[in-house]
Amino acid sequence: MEATKKMTTSTNQTIDWKLFFNKYATPVLLVILISFNVVFTPNFANINTMWNILIQMTTILLTALGMTLVIASGGIDISVGSVMAISSIISAKSLGLGVLPAILVGLLVAAVCGLFIGLIIAKFKIQPIIVTLPMMIGIRGIAQVTNDSQLLNFDSPAYSFIGTYKFAGNIPVQVLIMIIAVAVVYFISNKMAFGRYVQAMGDNYRASRLTGINTFLVIIGIYVISSALAGFAGIIETARLSAADANAIGKLMELDAIAAVAVGGTPMTGGRPNVIGTVFGVLIIQIITVAVNMNNIPYTYSLVVKAIVIILALWARRNK
Repeated sequence: MEATKKMTTSTNQTIDWKLFFNKYATPVLLVILISFNVVFTPNFANINTMWNILIQMTTILLTALGMTLVIASGGIDISVGSVMAISSIISAKSLGLGVLPAILVGLLVAAVCGLFIGLIIAKFKIQPIIVTLPMMIGIRGIAQVTNDSQLLNFDSPAYSFIGTYKFAGNIPVQVLIMIIAVAVVYFISNKMAFGRYVQAMGDNYRASRLTGINTFLVIIGIYVISSALAGFAGIIETARLSAADANAIGKLMELDAIAAVAVGGTPMTGGRPNVIGTVFGVLIIQIITVAVNMNNIPYTYSLVVKAIVIILALWARRNK
């Protein structure tokens, strides 16, 4: 009798640990990563380093928020980096119209890219990766042709505001942008019918259609939102650099965005979007990049570390 009771207690403890890691693996990993770098990376705990991490993670976070909705629906979008590039170059070349029109034109171009991708996926029932792969190549190509693959420099303090301004002399404007973006996507995912439709499609696409969800419009909406956020990320990066480079802006951004979503806990097979988890995932990805740079380690090693972190995060949730 006593032995049976001990076995039951032991089993319950094992289940509790599994539930704990399934739920808190990402924040625990983030705490471990920060603690490790505070101890072993010189000047990591410096306030300027913290601000730099926040500034540099903005573009990843914006693309990852859109990617969260895409992956939650059971899809994937590997064109976001190229959408950043075309939004960047078109916006910069439109500065003659004025700052606000230039930003709106860049966002419009990005949204049209998402509309086109969503239409193809929804209309012809083609796998998202099959659609977004050629779009990744084609959109980047159009962006490069737009300015003959040349770097486009400009001088516009008003445009640069969204990439360089600091509140109270210290707080980057990107912090406000990220807070608003996270709040909006969280509201869409958790408080709106659209978010429930996204989750339903990710859980069971066929069943969601049979229950009356207009999957055609939802798919289009998902990819328009994803591309618009990617476009905005490209504009912010352009404003920060005061230059648009279609060859470099957004390069491999889709990989960091997908990695952040995977680490953040949104099921890669589709399901409930974990927006807050994505924020933690972005922090993890960015801290790895910054730590590698600060320790004078070749960038290629950060890719290996990111791959290991993603595998560990997915392993921790294997039974979720």
